[in-house]
Amino acid sequence: MTSTLRSLLIVALLAVSNLSFSQDLKLGHINSTELLALMPERLEAQKALQSFANELEEQLAVMNTEMETKYGDYIKNEQTYNNAVKQARQREIQDLQMRIQEFQQMAQENYQTKEAELFQPIIDKANKAVQEVGKEQGFFYIFDISAGSVVYFSEKSINVLPLVKTKLGITE
Repeated sequence: MTSTLRSLLIVALLAVSNLSFSQDLKLGHINSTELLALMPERLEAQKALQSFANELEEQLAVMNTEMETKYGDYIKNEQTYNNAVKQARQREIQDLQMRIQEFQQMAQENYQTKEAELFQPIIDKANKAVQEVGKEQGFFYIFDISAGSVVYFSEKSINVLPLVKTKLGITE
């Protein structure tokens, strides 16, 4: 009987200590998408990315104009070409089509690389500010609700966006 009583006493002590621990648990949440939208650096990064995209689009437009010109010339003069010239022009058009497709693929990859290059420092700055607020304010966890993976959070969960905005010096 003594071992059963001792086991019950240990379980009761563990339950009480868990209860008091859970009462001290400080949880927070933030919408990182909203935070990033408020950061002034984001506008400059978006402008730089748009400028980069415009350069790529201009180059693609030049290539498409060249393609349209060569294809139009081919259609217009096809009847006058002998087989050797016709095949050469067809290969030239096909090569240009391949170059355009390769350029589009390369441009997409370069765009994604540039986007990461421009926005990663902003994301890192936001994450650092959230972590600093978490440490300074004694949070156990801060959940990002923008991803939609947090199904529920209590009204006891603290929205840390105002604290992070203050930390970053954002006044809006």
